[in-house]
Amino acid sequence: MAANLGEGNSEADGGLVRHIPVMLNEVLETLAPAPGKVILDGTFGAGGYTRAILSTGANVIALDRDPNAIASGQPMVAEFGGRLKLISSRFSELASHAPDGGLDGIVLDIGVSSMQIDEADRGFSFQRNGPLDMRMSASGVSAADVVNRAKAGDMARIFGFLGEEKQAGRIARAIEKRRASEPFATTRDLANLIESVNPRKAKDKIHPATRVFQALRIFVNDELGELAQALFAAEQALKPGGRLVVVSFHSLEDRLVKRFLTDRSGKASGSRHLPMVEDKPSIFEPVGKGMLSATEAEASVNPRARSAKLRAAFRTASPARAVDFSIFDLPELTSLEKMGA
Repeated sequence: MAANLGEGNSEADGGLVRHIPVMLNEVLETLAPAPGKVILDGTFGAGGYTRAILSTGANVIALDRDPNAIASGQPMVAEFGGRLKLISSRFSELASHAPDGGLDGIVLDIGVSSMQIDEADRGFSFQRNGPLDMRMSASGVSAADVVNRAKAGDMARIFGFLGEEKQAGRIARAIEKRRASEPFATTRDLANLIESVNPRKAKDKIHPATRVFQALRIFVNDELGELAQALFAAEQALKPGGRLVVVSFHSLEDRLVKRFLTDRSGKASGSRHLPMVEDKPSIFEPVGKGMLSATEAEASVNPRARSAKLRAAFRTASPARAVDFSIFDLPELTSLEKMGA
């Protein structure tokens, strides 16, 4: 379920992760950018996808909620002389940035970027000590707020669902007990507490804190909620024939994309024991043969690609349907608003 959980140098516990655009060839082949087309890159990051798309002659609208990514991308804006618009925005808001005629393509690379992992002061990694932050937008509720304010039961649900942590309850109770005398402030502080509760075994390839850190990052940034909203926004923003390409690194993310595309394919669901469900108009049709994984050759040189999954579909001419988050069947977790900013 978790990205890179089988690897010793995962994104959560990571050392340096050099930025290499994941599945770039597959993204370009599936997205089919060309001169005159308008493509939206919802996760600009270091600009790997954006630069490759611009190199085909297409125009790009790139979004990122990380102010550091927006600042570092300004030289690229100048380089391409008006063909790149770089906007500070969450990708859940992508429809508001689409041109009146709609978009020819949308690409989303879900999850934390290698630059964020590499910056100790962002708090995504515990290999190098830093503040317990993890906020992609550098604002709002931090990971420290969660571990210092949330109830043990709420933390256990977060760690268990978003990180698939088997010791979620024990870890949550230990956090609650320790913070009563001293609140958590740094990544190493939390990682050491988790390791004391759940010691690393000789056969383990990852640090015991990896799953908890992953769960906190996903929760703090509402990554599943953002993705769900972005998929519905793509339905609104793509023109007929426009292509949606999503690269994910976590089975929860991939499950959301799969469920959305299945629901929007218009195929009826049911069983021989239930009445037939009427087919609905198809909003999206698959591009290619379904889910793609990175090649072994790419995974051998880019560890981040090992868990990558690509799904793609093209927009039909059918009108967009009503937004319905129930198709994702996500559990109820405590809200960030209850913790305060």
